[in-house]
Amino acid sequence: MHYLLMYEFVPDYLERRQPLRATHLALAWAAHDRGELVLAGAFADAPAGSALLFQGETPEAAERFAQADPYVTAGLVIRWHVRPWTTVVGRDAAAPVRPQAGG
Repeated sequence: MHYLLMYEFVPDYLERRQPLRATHLALAWAAHDRGELVLAGAFADAPAGSALLFQGETPEAAERFAQADPYVTAGLVIRWHVRPWTTVVGRDAAAPVRPQAGG
């Protein structure tokens, strides 16, 4: 199963993130190395938020990540939530669905 961890940032996020960025990225890469975090990054238009794609049987890895993330603990994240995401198309889809031939 996949889970999306969604962050909404404070307006001055870019000015405040620098001292925390190395720790945040180390936490993210460690989660990736454990096979929990698939992809992560901030939205390209205004830095209003980010999305982190986790995989696992439960949302626990995503929730643990957010609770330990210095961006969250230092108040750069206004809100965060984890949403289960049923992925059906793509090489890494958790529940692949292909159309029937001729249908």
